[in-house]
Amino acid sequence: MSFNQGQPQNDFEKMKQDLDKALKLLGPFLIVAIIFVVGYTSFYTVEPDEEAVVIRFGHYQTTNSSGLHFKIPMGVDDVIKVKTKRVLQEEFGFRTASTRGRRSTYSKQNLENESLMLTGDLNVADVEWAVQYRISDPFKYIFQTSSPIQNVRDVSESIMRRVVGDRSVSDVLTIGKVEIETQAQVLMQKVLDRYDMGVQIISVKLQDVNPPNVVKASFNEVNAAKQEQEKAINEAEGAYNKVIPEARGKAQKKISQAEGYASAVVNRAEGDVAKFKAILKEYKRAPKITKKRIYLETMEKLYGKFENVMVIDPKVKGVLPVFNQKGARNE
Repeated sequence: MSFNQGQPQNDFEKMKQDLDKALKLLGPFLIVAIIFVVGYTSFYTVEPDEEAVVIRFGHYQTTNSSGLHFKIPMGVDDVIKVKTKRVLQEEFGFRTASTRGRRSTYSKQNLENESLMLTGDLNVADVEWAVQYRISDPFKYIFQTSSPIQNVRDVSESIMRRVVGDRSVSDVLTIGKVEIETQAQVLMQKVLDRYDMGVQIISVKLQDVNPPNVVKASFNEVNAAKQEQEKAINEAEGAYNKVIPEARGKAQKKISQAEGYASAVVNRAEGDVAKFKAILKEYKRAPKITKKRIYLETMEKLYGKFENVMVIDPKVKGVLPVFNQKGARNE
């Protein structure tokens, strides 16, 4: 029995030659593949609503806006894209379940711990609101805090409870909504700026404000009573505005008439005084003539008040009419 020792060596040489040929054939493909991978990983695109944070070996390098940008490939530069132009929203006391066209459906199940708040007059209000915000600094948003969304929610809930707690329940449910929204937005922005989170608050909107369900019926009755009270007050003020000006006008008319009468009396008295002084002056000059003239004028006035005047003379029998004053006037 004999063994061929040269056969394995020949097979090994053949395999080596085949491997060399394969490497020669695969070499260009590997080079092309490496070049493609390096080229593909050296560029990245940032969308118009995004900004890209570039991290090199774990250290922040820069923030790039939209467009095509270069980075060092092979894992040297890491790019994190953030939606900085998009308006984000956090909801409290409700959740948007679905949106169809312009209609949205909301869910409020098991969210009372977010919306129930104590007001300044020790009442409870069910306040539902939404906070809209955007990322103003993507680097701070990513690296300044581990849970930026939760931080925004915590700050918003804390500020809203503070603002609502400074007002009465009637203000919260009626006329104070706009002031609450404005004040909450300002205070939230101050706190977030202090934390340096890179978040800008766009708006705070009160979605719905109601009394708790357990007291809603009683609250509605109180509101109805208040409305009746306001109605009665308005009606009373209307009657007051109608009666009081009319009474004041009548009083002013009486005062004006009295003042006119007083002026007329004073003027007439002054005229009588002036007339008396003039007669007195004439009387001092010619007493007899003036006295006779005054007597005649007086008698004329007296006789002018009667229709018939008769003179009774004891020497004459019977009564003789001296003249018929009425007939004399007609003649």
